[in-house]
Amino acid sequence: MKKNKPKYKQIIEAAVIVIAENGYHQAQVSKIAKQAGVADGTIYLYFKNKEDILISLFQEKMGSFIEKIQKEIEGISSPTEKLYVLVEKHFQLLAADRHLAIVTQLELRQSNKELRLRINEVLKGYLKVVDGILIEGIEKGEFRKDLDIRLARQMIFGTIDETVTTWVMNEQKYDLVALAKPVHQLLTKGCSA
Repeated sequence: MKKNKPKYKQIIEAAVIVIAENGYHQAQVSKIAKQAGVADGTIYLYFKNKEDILISLFQEKMGSFIEKIQKEIEGISSPTEKLYVLVEKHFQLLAADRHLAIVTQLELRQSNKELRLRINEVLKGYLKVVDGILIEGIEKGEFRKDLDIRLARQMIFGTIDETVTTWVMNEQKYDLVALAKPVHQLLTKGCSA
């Protein structure tokens, strides 16, 4: 119920900015509240603590992204084309929101083991989409029959992820979305039949 309230989304958006600009460890709940335009105590009506804000932020953003990807690829019959859309949309999402890119690529990785395990749970939905594309690609003969799905999934996610991280580390000085085509070509050449 809380997730549907406007203040929840306000706090999430504020947290993205504050964490990106200050780093997770320096992002105090009071700074997030100020950025969101709410009282400090209001935060605790929606979240247990700062860790809960970070996990919720990732769940919210990744959940929304997975839904968008699934809708986008729904009408596409070619698994190779679906993979391109996945890469392109991933790059578009993070290129459009530099604060979110900093949080997902840098700040989420500096968290403790328990937090990383919870983040991995959220990532499972994204990885299932990749698996679905790979399985369909094998079935339709676009990808090799002997393709190791687990390894291919790791390579696809790892390549996309590292491409975005490098872009963030280079202070977003170049067009990330323009890399979708060459990244897609690299990935499909490794998978193709």
